Amino acid sequence: MGTEGLEQALDRIEQAVARLEASADAREAEMAEMIALRARHRRLKDTVSNELQQLDLLLANLPQKP
Repeated sequence: MGTEGLEQALDRIEQAVARLEASADAREAEMAEMIALRARHRRLKDTVSNELQQLDLLLANLPQKP
């Protein structure tokens, strides 16, 4: 393989490494977003649960019709 062939092979390797790095960076960003979404979901779920408990207490204290 001549010098030109080696340079082309090295260029392809560099391009492949760049694609792998970009993919890894994108995956890391997706994971961070997923963690944030899970935390938000947990907070929303807890809020809804607390509000439903409050509603149950209010309904339990309403006067009953005879």
